[in-house]
Amino acid sequence: MRIVSLVPAATEMVWALGATDRLVAVTHDDDFPPAVLALPRVTRSTIPAGASAREIDSHVREAGGRGESTFHLDEQGLREARPDVILGQTLCAVCAVTLDRIPAKLEREPVVVPLDASNIEGMFADIRRVGAALDCEAEAERVVAGLRARLASVAERVAGQTRPRVACLEWLDPLFNAGHWVPEQVRIAGGEDVLGTAGARSREIGWDDVIAARPEIVVAMPCGWDAPRAAREAEALGPIPGARIVGVDGAAYFSRPGPRLVDGVELLASIFHPDSVAAPEGASAVRV
Repeated sequence: MRIVSLVPAATEMVWALGATDRLVAVTHDDDFPPAVLALPRVTRSTIPAGASAREIDSHVREAGGRGESTFHLDEQGLREARPDVILGQTLCAVCAVTLDRIPAKLEREPVVVPLDASNIEGMFADIRRVGAALDCEAEAERVVAGLRARLASVAERVAGQTRPRVACLEWLDPLFNAGHWVPEQVRIAGGEDVLGTAGARSREIGWDDVIAARPEIVVAMPCGWDAPRAAREAEALGPIPGARIVGVDGAAYFSRPGPRLVDGVELLASIFHPDSVAAPEGASAVRV
């Protein structure tokens, strides 16, 4: 079976299911697991390397105004991959190639698996959907059960503790709150999200909105950036009385609706309740 993944979250699901050896091509954004770095890339971005947050936002808005995307599919590369299965998403044309961009005719007609999670339960459903397409149904159930157990363990360890007021920022210039599954992650980790609503899309906000929400912790989790860059960029936000600001790896733990959302819950819990929960291996928060 030859698998092409058009979204990093799907790639990480394939990894969790133990089927990475079946992947034959991925996106330009894929960086986990490390083995996929050697695979052909069938997408590209028109956003220049090194662009600032404001410049990236401008490129995205301009492309959207033309009815286009900053993400482009390499149709020839996709044809050369000869996929039996294509994994993609329908949620966001900003952050990945959507399935409607797949050419109508390929050499052989692949099974196309749409992923559309907007919350954690949806992510579990997507894992099962991928598992079914890859004949890994039993493994998918084991993966979901293991992730549920980890979430339950975090919830148990933070139960009864004071919940800090938390503001999560998905983008920093302009400011966007974090939506979809992030408010759930905050709740399970023992915090109170003061800007987001579970399942709702992120939205542009003002700095006054952040101040008015009276957060005790501000988590900068820009889509696609690691923790050090998130912290550097967050320095420009300015201080918030009574709050601490930390940067985290949005790409790894918060932007992609895949198995590592659970790592994100554990990371948040380690920030909110460090005496009760440790950060997952390899994850950290950088204090601003």
